[in-house]
Amino acid sequence: MISLWRKMRAQKLHNEAQRLSDNGHDEKAIEIYKSAIALDPSRSTSYYNIGLIYKYRNDWSASCKYNKIAYELDATDDASRWNFAIAATALGDWETSRRLWSDVGFTLDEDSSPIDMDFGITPIRLNPDSDGEVVWARRIDPVRARLENIPFPESGYRYGDVVLHDGAPVGERVYNDQTYPVFNCLELLEPSADSTYVLIVRAPNGIAMKTLDSELENSGIHLEDWTSTVRALCRQCSEGLPHETHDSELDSGQWIEERKCGLTTNIQDISELVATASETAHVDILQLECHLTRTASTNN
Repeated sequence: MISLWRKMRAQKLHNEAQRLSDNGHDEKAIEIYKSAIALDPSRSTSYYNIGLIYKYRNDWSASCKYNKIAYELDATDDASRWNFAIAATALGDWETSRRLWSDVGFTLDEDSSPIDMDFGITPIRLNPDSDGEVVWARRIDPVRARLENIPFPESGYRYGDVVLHDGAPVGERVYNDQTYPVFNCLELLEPSADSTYVLIVRAPNGIAMKTLDSELENSGIHLEDWTSTVRALCRQCSEGLPHETHDSELDSGQWIEERKCGLTTNIQDISELVATASETAHVDILQLECHLTRTASTNN
């Protein structure tokens, strides 16, 4: 049996490690957490907090190790179970992740392969520690999602990327009168086979843009009119529920002729296809550039 003194000393060390981590001193925090564990090996919270540090470093082997111990010490702790499952998913340990997600309450298909189901749409915040662009995606398992918007190329992400996202929501978005939680992206898991192009056109009206969209889609090119779909939010709105007083709507209701669009496709040269579609739609091409090429592994 562990003495009361050892437990009290372990708690004091745990609190010290938390303060260090909160102030950005994670290495020292890990060292102090381990000292707390040496005094009281039953401290599931210390194991969990070490696993949390490794989670946000994307060190999935270490995160899996410490969250597994935390969960085994306290199987009632949903946070350690979720982070254990996230780490197992990141590592591709489908047997473990399927068991844990089933324990959480998700109904899965009877398989042992990677989970590839339809868990509905969700907004994902890319690069949450910097610009924090939010795009829509379709969840294929509890913490993996395939991007269905075309992100800005500066994000480094592309339409069709499969990303790993956190389990705790940070903010909300409303679509078709339904509220969806926003999840922060943790890392890219499977790169898309598509490249991202930036297209700037001068279009006389919305009918011209719809025609351009249709013509490009028929040629295997997906278009997203960023001028009408993208809005800038203050950080308070982005991480909460966007509201009118803090929204900066790029499309105020008055038609803007110069439109900035994203294009995505796995076709290598699209210049002629875009030129033909633009002529049919009666829009003028002002700029067409490839800003983010598909990776070499998907370029075969």
